Amino acid sequence: MRALSELEIRILDMIEPVAASLGLDIVRVRVTGSQTPTLQIMAELPDGTMTVARCARLSRAISPVLEAEDPISSEYSLEVSSPGIDRPLTRVGDFAKWIGHEIRVELSTPTIDGRKRFHGAIVSEMDGVVELDLKDGGAAKLNVADMSKATMVLTDMLIQAARAKGQAPVEGAEEEDEEDIAIEGEFADEDFDAVEVDDLDEDFDEESDDADQGPASDNKE
Repeated sequence: MRALSELEIRILDMIEPVAASLGLDIVRVRVTGSQTPTLQIMAELPDGTMTVARCARLSRAISPVLEAEDPISSEYSLEVSSPGIDRPLTRVGDFAKWIGHEIRVELSTPTIDGRKRFHGAIVSEMDGVVELDLKDGGAAKLNVADMSKATMVLTDMLIQAARAKGQAPVEGAEEEDEEDIAIEGEFADEDFDAVEVDDLDEDFDEESDDADQGPASDNKE
């Protein structure tokens, strides 16, 4: 699920070594749009946290690789972001970290009974199989390999858990001024959901399920 199309898989293969050299994991690669495509890249540290500085650093590090390899021949926009609180779950092992929390899952192909979409709480994950306690009753066991999309549902429980893991700002914490966190032209390691690399005042609305994340972007000329 980290990459779905052949193009996304190719881009993932290009940028993953660069991200690894920075100590980052690539969570997801998506190419959306047709006339002016948007290349969306989500990344994080192994502990699930991410910072403005690391987001900008990754954007700068992968840009030369993308320029050289030129996987998208037309003009496009590059957006680099953290996964956000209501994050996508894209890898085997992601689900086990969020036992008890609600997720929405969509399968690539329907089950035998014709069902593709599931909403429930994670009971367990073992050997690439996720067990859910479904909101509409009953249970389901789903293979991660069969999923086309899996996303955390934003709840108070999830927000509290994300804060406990350092993956979301603590309520009531004072925000730092931009001048106070600037270090050698980069932004210091404050918590964030996303950062606009070239223009911090410009927001971008991602696909509907991820619209609240406001991902980072770095426009390719």
